Amino acid sequence: MTSQIWPNPLVSTGWLSENLDNPEVKIIDSSTLLPPKPDHSLYDVVPAIDDYRKGHIPGAQFIDIEHELSTPHAHFHFMLPTAEVFAQTMGRFGVSDDTMVVTYATTNHWWATRLWWTLKVFGHVNVAVLDGGFQKWWAEKKPVETGNAKPVTPAHRSLREPNTSLIANKESVLHHLQGQSVCLINALRREQHEGIGGVHYGRKGRIPQSINLPALEHVNEDNTFKSIEELKMIFANTLSNEEIITYCGGGIAATSVALALDLLGHKNVKVYDASLTEWAADDALPMDV
Repeated sequence: MTSQIWPNPLVSTGWLSENLDNPEVKIIDSSTLLPPKPDHSLYDVVPAIDDYRKGHIPGAQFIDIEHELSTPHAHFHFMLPTAEVFAQTMGRFGVSDDTMVVTYATTNHWWATRLWWTLKVFGHVNVAVLDGGFQKWWAEKKPVETGNAKPVTPAHRSLREPNTSLIANKESVLHHLQGQSVCLINALRREQHEGIGGVHYGRKGRIPQSINLPALEHVNEDNTFKSIEELKMIFANTLSNEEIITYCGGGIAATSVALALDLLGHKNVKVYDASLTEWAADDALPMDV
């Protein structure tokens, strides 16, 4: 497996079940909870480690995305780590340059896609999301462990700078608003896009000229991604765009859009890492409601 590149951003529960004892496969649970504040202005960040201890896929490790794989002391939550922090963290989890990584979540699927995207940003090609996540694994009565993670042998990793072609920032979004031919997709819920409900990140609404394709609508009831035919229908009005920028509240749900577009073969997709936590906080930047 180390000489091959995994061709698909998803793996099935059946494939993972057959590879639980494969030493070249590392499984990582990146689940996080975001209970909203009483006034719906942002949220608290709670690593779902308690859920992990209650039950996880055998051999899986748990990663705290906020504290272990984000820029320390950043002004915003979940900003990409430095190349040094990424390499040190992944090495500590036993992930070498060639390791096959399978990400999953017990909470919303976009925590798994966030880890998938982060690995891709730092040049790790052998990574896939468990289609259906822990929800499907549990429903199929596949084996489960409880308690803390088992110790792993650290691995050596090369230091790789982030691939900036996968990352958008405030400046590139502003450039889009000045008339460039870029499609801007908001992955948040429809009520957030319209500014009529949900967490509002300081100001309600959306970035102007963006369309709303909620991440929750990319998956089925069993948490698996919709079929290629269904995704083509969802993204029908976007696929002809040469470049796509996707955003949400903090660069998490937006990665679900990036994965769905990857499934459809669209490779020129950027995730706005700071998303609305940065944009809505700056009163000089326009918002539509």
